[in-house]
Formats: sequence, structure tokens, C-alpha cells
Amino acid sequence: MWDKRYDKPEYVYGKEPNDFLKENIKYFKDGTILSLGEGEGRNAVFLAETTRKVIGIDSSKVGLKKAQKLAEKKGVSITTEVADLSEYTPGENHYSGIISIFCHLHSKVRIDLHKKCISALKTGGIFLLEGFIPDQIGRGTGGPYDPDMMHSKEELRETFSGLEILFEEELIRVIKEGPFHDGNVSVVQFIARKT
Repeated sequence: MWDKRYDKPEYVYGKEPNDFLKENIKYFKDGTILSLGEGEGRNAVFLAETTRKVIGIDSSKVGLKKAQKLAEKKGVSITTEVADLSEYTPGENHYSGIISIFCHLHSKVRIDLHKKCISALKTGGIFLLEGFIPDQIGRGTGGPYDPDMMHSKEELRETFSGLEILFEEELIRVIKEGPFHDGNVSVVQFIARKT
């Protein structure tokens, strides 16, 4: 599905970084940041432009090829890796930050991956997520149609209960991120720090 979606000249979610990530870049210290479900590279390239080392993981080699082209055009370097997130293990105590921007997986896979992310963060490391919540279904402005693939503040709070929660909110906001994310959306925004 994702190779087919990305297999076109335009960047289907745009070339600009996610607003929530951009507004909260201050939380990320120097070090390596892992981007889950990176797609066409907009967020990884932004992080690289802020002089951070970035690894973008995605199941689509077509998307990650476009990510490398975008990085080259912007004069930065990113590392990309094609991986199935249902089987991916990010390692232990390795990353200063992990981001998950509209990375929607079935609940069992998602919760398991998020628990692995806690282990993968260094002390002081930041986990930042923005994703759709079930209220998004039917809006026609982005996201999957399966509620099991949606996030919630309650689930995130429970999964990351051992971390210091810095910010959590469910809200409706306007996004302009290419033709597939355009208009009013229902999202959860979440930031936590490993202590």
C-alpha cells in the first residue's frame, strides 16, 4: 500500500515538518533521533537541518528513497532503514529521542513497539507523538478507518507510565500536510521524558 501511495512525483504529505514536532524541537538534545514510520522524509530532514543525527524507519522503500532525495536537495544527511515495525527492535539505551508522527499500527503491534521505544531511549531521552484518535474517523482529512489503529491519551499514559509526561492533549486542529492530511483533524499530542 505505502509503496503505491508514495510512487508519484509529489510528496503526498508535503515537504515541511509536522507542526507539533517543529514547535517542540527544544526538547530534543544532541544525539541520535529515531523516526518511526518516516515515509517521504519531511520530519527526518527537518531534524537533520537542526544538526541532529536521524534514523528514519519505514516499511516503504519508495518513501525512503524520496526521503533521501529530499535530504540531498536540502543539503543534509539522514540514515534510512526499510523495516516492518511489527518486527522491529530499536535496541537498548541508544536514542536521545524517538518520534512517531501519524504512525498508525494495530494496537498490539503499537503497544509492543512503544514499550521497546522506552528501552531504546537513553536517560533524559524524549518520546514525541502526534497521531489520530477515533474521533477522526469519518472526517475525511486523513488517517485509517480502523479504530484499533488509533491512539488515545489514556493508552499513551498507561504505556509510558514510567516516564515523566511533559505534555498530553487530545484536540481538534487544522493541518496542511499534503493532499492526505488537509483540514480539521482529531489528534492526540504527547511528549514524555525518560528519567
